[in-house]
Amino acid sequence: MNRRERRARKSNTEASALTPAAQCDAGHRHLRAGQALEAQLCCQKLLAADPNHAGALHLMGMIAFQNKQYDHALEWMARAIAQGPKPDYLASLGAILLRQGRQEEALKAFDKAVQLNPDDAALWKQLGDALLQLQRHDHALLSFQHVLKLDPRHQDAAYKCGVLHQDAGRFEEALTHLDICDELLPNHAPTLQARARALLSLKRFDDALADNLRAEALAPGNADTLNNIGACLQSLGREEEALVWFDSALERLPDSIEILNNKANILQQLQRFDEALALYDDIRARRLNNATTDWNLALLRMLLGDFEAGWTGREARWTIPGPSPYPKFNQPMWLGKESIEGKTILIHVDEGLGDTIQFVRYVPMVAARGARVILVVERPLASLLSGFPGVSQCLAFSDTLPAFDMHCPFGSLPLAFNTHLNTIPAETAYLPSPQQNRVQQWNARLGAHDRLRVGLVWSGSRTHRNDHNRSTSLQALSRILDIDAAFVSLQKDIRESDRAELANSNIIDFTAELSDFEDTAALVKCLDLVISVDTSAAHLASALGCPTWILLPWTPDYRWLLGRDDSPWYPTARLFRQDETRNYAPVLDRVRVELLKLAAAKASL
Repeated sequence: MNRRERRARKSNTEASALTPAAQCDAGHRHLRAGQALEAQLCCQKLLAADPNHAGALHLMGMIAFQNKQYDHALEWMARAIAQGPKPDYLASLGAILLRQGRQEEALKAFDKAVQLNPDDAALWKQLGDALLQLQRHDHALLSFQHVLKLDPRHQDAAYKCGVLHQDAGRFEEALTHLDICDELLPNHAPTLQARARALLSLKRFDDALADNLRAEALAPGNADTLNNIGACLQSLGREEEALVWFDSALERLPDSIEILNNKANILQQLQRFDEALALYDDIRARRLNNATTDWNLALLRMLLGDFEAGWTGREARWTIPGPSPYPKFNQPMWLGKESIEGKTILIHVDEGLGDTIQFVRYVPMVAARGARVILVVERPLASLLSGFPGVSQCLAFSDTLPAFDMHCPFGSLPLAFNTHLNTIPAETAYLPSPQQNRVQQWNARLGAHDRLRVGLVWSGSRTHRNDHNRSTSLQALSRILDIDAAFVSLQKDIRESDRAELANSNIIDFTAELSDFEDTAALVKCLDLVISVDTSAAHLASALGCPTWILLPWTPDYRWLLGRDDSPWYPTARLFRQDETRNYAPVLDRVRVELLKLAAAKASL
């Protein structure tokens, strides 16, 4: 008799002296200790005395499950449940069914278990895991939240709540749960990685970098962490350092399209355009490219002036994962090839406010082809564009749509008209003039026009992916605010960091009274000049024909091209570009020099 057999015989002898309940408990202890044979002997003893002993049947099922004998495990579990559907039996059944890939059946088992014992956090956790496997994320989140209600210190439930909130774009809620995880289980690399992603989405770049560096120290060489460190550094304007981390990530995952796209984007930001194009060629040659690759390449080609390839490539945006303002229509999309004479065409918003303003110039050309044109735009633009030439009807984004034959996104109109640099329809002022009484009201509010009137916009939408490069602060503009001019704020979204500066300045601020773009257009018509970073206000002022000075980052958005201080899109726009220092201070010094000249000219009149 070998040692294992002697131990089993001893266990069997001891079990004989125990009550059935104690024998069952002993079997579970043996199983937890990895002593499956001893556990099985306990069950056999119990079943010899009572073939329907539910606890023994359940334990036999667990032994079979541990031995990966899933069909036998199911049979034992079914017999145990037939004696009485206890919650732990149903939970064991659910675990076996999950292992077999039978998620829907497993879900029913877990659901019945929590109904029988609704105060058991572990059962709710198992239910949440099953829902996750079925990709029913909203219901899974509710289950994990219930776990935390029953057990506020359940680390895994808190972690999964954090990740699910993050995946749903609820980054503050994600952060709350991931902070709990970090408290319950410090130095847990997955928690730090997840929290870093939430912090990055909240634009808390320094905090995100710190968490990623902690994760890297705890679990060195993780390609995702290396990539995320690069993303944080890129967002902090430390592109050269970011490139090093992306390269390290690619050493571990050379075919990761996410990391390859990030590296190509960094090369573009560094204006290493030949290297970026070569990398895109390599990605495409290896057939690794996805829609994001094709979109980014199109934008780079546009920036370099290759409109023909760029407009076509931009159509890749329809297959980029994520939310889009553009609905899925049953009617065909028009891209300029088919005749639209006698047809009703819907031209619908697909990007930002500035894009709508920039591309609405094509609408009269659509109408000239014999189409009846319906516009669907962001609500703040609806009033201003309702009188646009060639427009039969102008609706806001959420309005009920009338019948139409075809549709075209605003951002695809340049493609539909095969736009090249020398064929851009660039009228000096193409937006409808705002109502004269509104203009007169603003003129009266502004007072005597004995000084230069200058509109100011210093930051754009905080959700814009390149906001950290394109926006500046009101404090940065202070180097021009001592000039003898009447400065007027057109900045609608005032950031907390700018509020005190604005309150203590002499800037005229009527923005609380600007209800839509028609109000803003009327105010712009009272100004001599608008100075703006790359925002919808810059497009609005330029499209109204107002002299507009646009402050641009070193590597700007594609529409502003490179190496020129004018815009083929807007004859009255003047571009003030950052140099390789990527700092707005030198830009504003140049603006100051030019503004002093204008102010002096105005004073001499």
